[in-house]
Amino acid sequence: MSSVRKISKVWKSRPTLEGAGVHLKRAFGNNEVPQFDPFLLLDDFHSDNPAHYLSGFPWHPHRGIETITYVLHGRVEHGDSMGNSGVIASGDVQWMTAGSGIIHQEMPKGEKGGLMWGFQLWANLPASHKMMPPRYRGIVANQIPEVTLKGGAKVKIICGEAGGVKGPVQDVVVEPEYLDVAVPPKTTFTRAVTRGHTVLAYVVEGEGYFGPERNAYDYEQVGANYFDFPRRCVCATESLILYGDGDEVAVTTQEKPARFLLVSGKPIREPVAWYGPIVMNSREELRVAFEEYEAGTFIK
Repeated sequence: MSSVRKISKVWKSRPTLEGAGVHLKRAFGNNEVPQFDPFLLLDDFHSDNPAHYLSGFPWHPHRGIETITYVLHGRVEHGDSMGNSGVIASGDVQWMTAGSGIIHQEMPKGEKGGLMWGFQLWANLPASHKMMPPRYRGIVANQIPEVTLKGGAKVKIICGEAGGVKGPVQDVVVEPEYLDVAVPPKTTFTRAVTRGHTVLAYVVEGEGYFGPERNAYDYEQVGANYFDFPRRCVCATESLILYGDGDEVAVTTQEKPARFLLVSGKPIREPVAWYGPIVMNSREELRVAFEEYEAGTFIK
């Protein structure tokens, strides 16, 4: 008999500065390791003020991870040490496997009215693949299928499968699924997930009940029962939900719709040594990586 996953914990994304001064909100990062294994970081960059993002992310290295950039509005100009360059436009995804090492830059540019909105997710690589050859996959919006499920929920499939349709990104080590889900009002969306995999949801817009325990109370009404709040109450925009184990996820909306990123992957369960843009398994591997970067031998 299948079981619906219960909410393990809920966070709100928090403001931070990254790159050369980009204002963004971090859903999770270094402080949450290893709770989201195999995922390391999720950033939400959303602003209509160009001063908050035009400084961008100038040339910097990565090793040992994959970075997944998904743009909703605006564009990101990019270039890397493999000779790739171009633009991640509205609706596009860049799935970059840093592997043994890559140096790149990402420079956000807003829409005509200034709006820039996108997400960057970091996925870890196991020790067996940390030094694999780098690779780059640029997926444009019309290559990302969208399906409408029974009940009216719409799912954009970046990686994984929904409604019998597979997404364009495949053959990734940690077996990830990355879905952009929009659920209309007064609807329950259910999704089968792999038992033992880490599953998270990040609310992009709207609100909904993300677990089987539900209560009509809102934040203020919960009062003394604050610690029960994440499981009982509505999760709204910029909420991050981490699920416990089980066979499926259920999200129910009331008067408002909900749009969220639903991400899952196979845990690696290895030591994490992380400093800046490089994630390895030991401090010694980190030391070697930064020494190679300084010596000009980082790119393999």
